[in-house]
Amino acid sequence: MSFLAKRVSRIKPSPTMAITAKAAQMRADGHDVIGLGAGEPDFDTPDNIKSAGIEAIRSGMTKYTKVDGLPELREAVVKKFSRENGLNYDPSQINVGVGAKHVIFNALMATVNSEDEVIIPAPYWVSYPDMVALAGGKAVIVGSSEESGFKLNPKSLESAITRNTKWLIFNSPSNPTGSAYTKTDLKELAAVLMRFPNVHIIADDIYEHLIYDDFQFESIASVEPGLMERTLTVNGVSKSYSMTGWRIGYAGGDTAIIKAMAKIQSQSTSNPSSMCQVAAIEALNGNQDFIETRKIKFQQRRDLVVTELNKIEGINCRKPEGAFYVYPSCAGLIGKKTPLGKVITSSEDLADYLLDTVGVAVVHGAAFGLDPYFRISYATSTEILKEACGRIQDAIGKITI
Repeated sequence: MSFLAKRVSRIKPSPTMAITAKAAQMRADGHDVIGLGAGEPDFDTPDNIKSAGIEAIRSGMTKYTKVDGLPELREAVVKKFSRENGLNYDPSQINVGVGAKHVIFNALMATVNSEDEVIIPAPYWVSYPDMVALAGGKAVIVGSSEESGFKLNPKSLESAITRNTKWLIFNSPSNPTGSAYTKTDLKELAAVLMRFPNVHIIADDIYEHLIYDDFQFESIASVEPGLMERTLTVNGVSKSYSMTGWRIGYAGGDTAIIKAMAKIQSQSTSNPSSMCQVAAIEALNGNQDFIETRKIKFQQRRDLVVTELNKIEGINCRKPEGAFYVYPSCAGLIGKKTPLGKVITSSEDLADYLLDTVGVAVVHGAAFGLDPYFRISYATSTEILKEACGRIQDAIGKITI
């Protein structure tokens, strides 16, 4: 009999973390590796935010806080939701956790029973299905297509809903595709959801500020106020403010769910780091001008990567609306052979080939629920991206029929 709990066997390690760790180990072993797997901005945390965190330490803000966030941080989140999203919450409707991932995990643990189903559109962020499994629920994967912009179709959503459906997890802009939903898209999905009062929505808006080409970000609860009581709107400071290591995420939602999430948190992590909370207050309340400046650089990087990848025979790369990922198709390479005679049967084969031969780490599409695609993060410098694209072009150029 295994000593380990059965729940451990229901999940797998994060593929994105695994590829990042493998690339790091190869570098440590002396290999020249470019990692395009991690979803982490290369920009540093802005100085005013860092200074706020440092001052918090110096002033003695090093003790426990309220389990789910300092009152001042919860108030800053309330103001952020009102100012940027037109969503009006009371501080009692705000949860602050150790990153947006932790917030979503707490929500699922607090609400999902063994018979409950959670709809997850594919391609999806790798952690959604595993978090549902850990909570004891059933992930119901609903596919999409590149032709639809990798977006959930209202008819597909309605077909997936059953009496056991508890949540729809909804991410826009999307990890891994960068696809974002227009106001019209959201209205069409909301019209379906309004007919099914048993279905709640986790709106993962973590990439909301990373949108390009004058795209207008919308959150589903603001598009359809009738869904607000059923929507948990999740966000955090990691992506927009380059604060991945500070580990602060937050959510606004129904008071009963928020209280249940705090109850779970009180018996797991307790409060997020006190000084990191102070830094997050500065992030949300302080100067926001740098976001636009960095967004312009991300858009330039996106355009570079899309252009270079589309020069490669066998690769087709859609231009995404947001986030900092592209999700190119490698369907044109399936069935072809590497110089060593290995047949490319999947995006995982291609990812292995790129890492082993030219030292470029990407994440295969099966990890996100839709193959044959792979994900590239362009959250790194233009120089590195040019070098990586050149290596990918060289490697794929050697693949033959």
